[in-house]
Amino acid sequence: MLTQDKKALLIGQVTALSGIPIRTIRYYESLGLLQSAGRTEGGFRQFSVEVLTRLSFIKRAQSLGLSLEEIGEILNVHDHGELPCGEVKEKLVEKVAQIDHQVKQLLTLRAELNGLLSGWEDFPNQHEDTICPNIQKGIGD
Repeated sequence: MLTQDKKALLIGQVTALSGIPIRTIRYYESLGLLQSAGRTEGGFRQFSVEVLTRLSFIKRAQSLGLSLEEIGEILNVHDHGELPCGEVKEKLVEKVAQIDHQVKQLLTLRAELNGLLSGWEDFPNQHEDTICPNIQKGIGD
């Protein structure tokens, strides 16, 4: 007999408790991020209550920019009985480096756009070989 803390949850209950749609739970299961504890006689998936902790971790890790593949790698370490904090830290350090690179690219783009806007001219007539002379200046020169 199952005790209260070992009670199996149906997929609908997992959805209600986690706020994650059934379709997403099925997708996570297909990726190996979750495992059902079995099925009812009627064929409904059953999950242990631990699935709620796992779903919460997945949601938080995604909000930090980790991909489902990266999350799967972390969960794999956990599933082998190890604390995956080292792997999490490594992946977060990589994310910070990626963000720094993106910020640099965005600042460069911003400077280019501001430069373009500072020299903006209103052209009263359409030029035959251009679409917008302001942004085409320097192209093909």
